[in-house]
Amino acid sequence: MDDRLYALRRILYLVLMRNSSLVRRDLRVLWHPCTQMKDHEDLPPIPIRSGSGVWVEDFDGHRYIDAISSWWVNLFGHCNARINTAVASQLSSLEHVILAGFTHEPIIELSERLVATAPAGLGHCFYADSGSAAVEIAIKMSLHYWRNRGRPERTRFIGLGNGYHGETLGALSVSDVDLYRRTYEPLMPSHITVPSPDCYFREPGESCPDYSRRMFQHMHRALEQHADEVCAVIVEPLVQCAGGMRMYDPVYLQLLRKACDEHEVLLIADEIAVGFGRTGTMFACEQAGIRPDILCAGKGLTGGYLPLSVCLTTDEIYSAFYAGYAEQRAFLHSHSYTGNALACAAALATLDIFRDDDVLNHNRSLARHMAQAVAPLTGHPHVGEVRQTGMIVAIEMAKDGRGRKPYNWMERRGRTVYRYALEHGAILRPLGDVIYLMPPYVIQPDEIDRLAAIAAEGIDLASEA
Repeated sequence: MDDRLYALRRILYLVLMRNSSLVRRDLRVLWHPCTQMKDHEDLPPIPIRSGSGVWVEDFDGHRYIDAISSWWVNLFGHCNARINTAVASQLSSLEHVILAGFTHEPIIELSERLVATAPAGLGHCFYADSGSAAVEIAIKMSLHYWRNRGRPERTRFIGLGNGYHGETLGALSVSDVDLYRRTYEPLMPSHITVPSPDCYFREPGESCPDYSRRMFQHMHRALEQHADEVCAVIVEPLVQCAGGMRMYDPVYLQLLRKACDEHEVLLIADEIAVGFGRTGTMFACEQAGIRPDILCAGKGLTGGYLPLSVCLTTDEIYSAFYAGYAEQRAFLHSHSYTGNALACAAALATLDIFRDDDVLNHNRSLARHMAQAVAPLTGHPHVGEVRQTGMIVAIEMAKDGRGRKPYNWMERRGRTVYRYALEHGAILRPLGDVIYLMPPYVIQPDEIDRLAAIAAEGIDLASEA
């Protein structure tokens, strides 16, 4: 046998052995997030050895388009050269320092730039290490604000049906996705939930703006009845991501801002998933022309590199905590890695790319191409809706597409699409029976076309099951 051919076969054998070996080692010691681990008996986890742009590659050489941005965090591709350089440069001077009593230049610059980028009037930044932690901060900060203002009776929150804000207990208590919440109900305080303005449920011929206005009556009544005991309203602007990529019109946010002002209730915008260009504007709230009292951001903040999140808040809220030590009004919340310098360097590089590369306009062009690519699925007998907000496209599978009758959730049709996509080089991890595209912003039109084709083929296969 030719020596080179033998060497190539030997390398291939070793690679394959490495892939299966890693799976065995993984399943002995790891408990994966948001996973029924028994599922891995017939669909093992895939060990990834490298990433580049929208692609990741496993140890047997299979490549996959990361169509969901690795849980919505990756903005400018895996191993982005500019972010790599920024993190490596920061690593040579400072990796981390306690942020209580100390500071550093990357956290100062990042805060200055976030304040300049966010809706006007959000003047201070409080950092954490995850989206859920940022929501916890917003909840605690809201309650503490009213206590400092002499209104300790304000202890409740209003959230939207189908809303999701994270899986720590405080964040989960203001969420309404039963799959995540029901088991832990005994641990959580009681808050107020009003029906979502989710436009999937609008009447035939009813526009999304009209439906969103109509659904606001539920929020209006809740504020009229409960404003005196409510700290804040918390919403995911425009897209309820974990709830199935359900979408609503910006007019709802306009009405909500006005009503919160009238009833003197704070407004928290959870932009963890929808911020940093996902919906077509830097922050989703901009499409309604409003400013929340607290804006939670994370995920894409570091371009998908390192855990970092932030609550931007108004000077008025900040001032309610600014007092002498004896008054005991300080906000005593902390995370060990708050303001990590390496994460800040990645975030600054991410903001540089937005500044230098006209990202938002480029995204709008990509969004138009995404719409064209999935358009043939509109009217599919087993698709209830194809919907889009910016760089988020969702395809809702249904037993009866025209009547929007859902499949039995136990049939796991979405998982069939997921498996098919993996076999054809794409990561399309569904939300139940909702298949969605939420790719990095460096994706190319031909890669979008490929994803749309794989999704369509997978849906056809799942429909026959």
